Amino acid sequence: MPDYIPKPEHKFTFGLWTVGNVGRDPFGHPTREPLAPEYIVYKLAELGAWGVNLHDNDLIPINATVAERKKILSRFKKALSDSGLVVPMATTNLFGDPVFKDGAFTNANAKIRAYAIHKTMHAMDLGAELGAKIYVFWGGREGAEVDAGMNTLDALAYYREALNFLAEYSESQGYGYRFALEPKPNEPRGDIYLPVVGAALGFIATLDKPHLFGLNPEVAHEMMAGLNFVHAVAQAIDAGKLFHIDLNDQKMGRFDQDLRFGAENLKLAFLLVKLLEDSKYDGPRHFDAHALRTEDEAGVWEFARGCMRTYLILREKARQFNQDKEIQALIKAYKVQDAELSKLTKKFSKKNAEALKAKKFNRVALGERGPGLEKLDQLTVELLLGER
Repeated sequence: MPDYIPKPEHKFTFGLWTVGNVGRDPFGHPTREPLAPEYIVYKLAELGAWGVNLHDNDLIPINATVAERKKILSRFKKALSDSGLVVPMATTNLFGDPVFKDGAFTNANAKIRAYAIHKTMHAMDLGAELGAKIYVFWGGREGAEVDAGMNTLDALAYYREALNFLAEYSESQGYGYRFALEPKPNEPRGDIYLPVVGAALGFIATLDKPHLFGLNPEVAHEMMAGLNFVHAVAQAIDAGKLFHIDLNDQKMGRFDQDLRFGAENLKLAFLLVKLLEDSKYDGPRHFDAHALRTEDEAGVWEFARGCMRTYLILREKARQFNQDKEIQALIKAYKVQDAELSKLTKKFSKKNAEALKAKKFNRVALGERGPGLEKLDQLTVELLLGER
C-alpha cells in the first residue's frame, strides 16, 4: 500500500501567509501567535514540502529599514539553505495597505498607480533574489463598488499598462519570470476585474508579450462564481496557460473560505488531481489555504500535512481509475468512434463538407441511446469510497 508521505519531488508548496495565518477574520481577533518566516521554512521541510511562496510583506514588513531588511533576508536565506526548500513563486501585496483601498494598478490616482508599479518592481527583485521564476498577480483590490467613478475600459487600460511595464522590467533585469494572473469574482471588492479564468485568458491576449503571461487559477475563487473549477483548469491547460495553481476547498456560494484541500468536495478534488496528473502538469502544487480559526499551532501543521496527504491519496485513486477495466470499458463505450465521420469533420474542405451534407443520420436512434453515465458516476463514487 502507498505510504502517502510527501516528498520534494511532489512539488507541494505553501505560502508564508497560509500556514502563517493567525486566525483573524472580519468578526474576530487572531487566535494564534505569528510564526517567524524561517520557523515556517523548517517546519514545512520536516513535513516533506518542496517550496515556500511569499508576498513581499510576508517576509519584509512594509516599513522595514534597509538594515532590518538585510537581517530578515539573511535569516530566511539560511533557513532555505539548511532545509533545502525553494521559493518557486513570489507576489506583491497590493491589497492590504490603505493606499490600495481603491485599487493598485487600476487606481484612478496616477500617483498610486505609479507607487503600485514601484512596489512591485522591488518585490520582483526580492523574488528573483530568492530564486522565484513564477510571479503571480492577484488583483485583490483591482475592482469597484461604484462603477460611476471609473470607466471599466480605463481601468483595463491602466491594468494592461502596468503589466506590460513589469514584463519589460523582468526582461531587462534578466529575471526570466513567467507571470500568472489569479482571477477572483469578488471579495474584498464588490466586483473584481478579470473575475474568472476565461476573462483572464481574454485579457492576456491583449498584452504586448502574451507568451509571458498565464494563469494561477484557485479552487475557491472559481467556485465563488458558481463555476466548475475542473473545467476552468482544463481551459487553462488547453490554452497552454496553466503556469501555477492554488489548491484549497470551498462551500459553493460562500465567501472565500480557503479550506483544506479536499475538505468539502472530494469528487471535484479527485477529478482535479486526475486532470493535473493525466495532463502531466509539472508545476508547483500550491496550497493556498489555511487552518481553521479554531486551531492552535499543532492544528496548523495537521492542516498542512492533510493537504498533501489528500492530494497523494487522490493521485493513487486516479491511477486506480485509469487501470480499472470496468470503468475504462464504460468510458470506451461512452466515446462512440466513427473513423469515416471523424475524417470528414477533422478539417474543413469543400469535398468534406459536401460529403458530410450528403450523409444520412438516424436522428431518432441517436437520441434514444443512453450513454451509461449513471453507472460510470456510481463506479467513480465507489472507487473514492474504497469499494473498488
